[in-house]
Amino acid sequence: MRGLIVTADDFGAAHEVNDAVELAHREGILTAASLMVGGSAAADAVARAKDMPRLRVGLHLVLVEGRPTLPAAAVPDLVDADGFFRTNMVRAGIAMFLLPRVRRQLAAEIEAQFEAFAATGLPLDHVNAHKHFHLHPTIAGLIVRIGRRFGLNAMRVPYEPASVLRQIEPEAPAGSSLVVRLWADRLRKRLAEAGIFSPDQVFGLAWSGAITTARLKGLLKHLPDGVSEIYLHPATAADFPLAAAGYRYAEELSALISSQAIDFAKNNAIRLGTFGDFLPPANGGKVGPAFASPV
Repeated sequence: MRGLIVTADDFGAAHEVNDAVELAHREGILTAASLMVGGSAAADAVARAKDMPRLRVGLHLVLVEGRPTLPAAAVPDLVDADGFFRTNMVRAGIAMFLLPRVRRQLAAEIEAQFEAFAATGLPLDHVNAHKHFHLHPTIAGLIVRIGRRFGLNAMRVPYEPASVLRQIEPEAPAGSSLVVRLWADRLRKRLAEAGIFSPDQVFGLAWSGAITTARLKGLLKHLPDGVSEIYLHPATAADFPLAAAGYRYAEELSALISSQAIDFAKNNAIRLGTFGDFLPPANGGKVGPAFASPV
């Protein structure tokens, strides 16, 4: 069985992102979205999600390059003088690992973001973190401990097999680095021990912000057995606040709604679904649905 979850990250970051998520779900192959609860357009994203019951929404924890959900004064060691999360992930990660006061602030902020998601009334389909910061063992441990109280059953493990990328483009980047693979293996083991589902492989790291129609079709063609996740960053424009330089937002949206991707998924025994659809039966899951025409 080749199962596939297609996720849009940064839902709620801007109206341009929300517009693209809605279009990609209604007219394309997008099945899930990861919500930034502190995003400037988060309320709009939640309203749209409630009008699209087949779109499943998860929590996109933001602990870097954004504002905290808690007041800055409550998390002084996590933010800079302007109240934004610090951008140096190495230095921030070391402090989180070594300093108890920083871990207490981190735990409070993670809990606040879970609480903000719960307040939306949306079922929690999955969890991941901006810039894959959940690979950090301290962050991962807190997500597991806190998240279970909020219904956490599924989480992304950013492991991308380079062999698949090179079948599509022989000169493709190497996929997950050795360091990322080591941390990903550790995270997968921790999640398995906690009974939390994760897809077998994830695509979107090497081509972050640049999954074109040709690349998406290639991923669908060479999709491995098991459950895969492809995550993208669609938007209708690239000039919204906090947009990443060089990201090809509109091209990723075009890929998601392209007839090539839709037809290939429909005709090649790929079972599109959400994280919840692929949960093991012990967690109340079921086998993901076969491809259905966009709503």
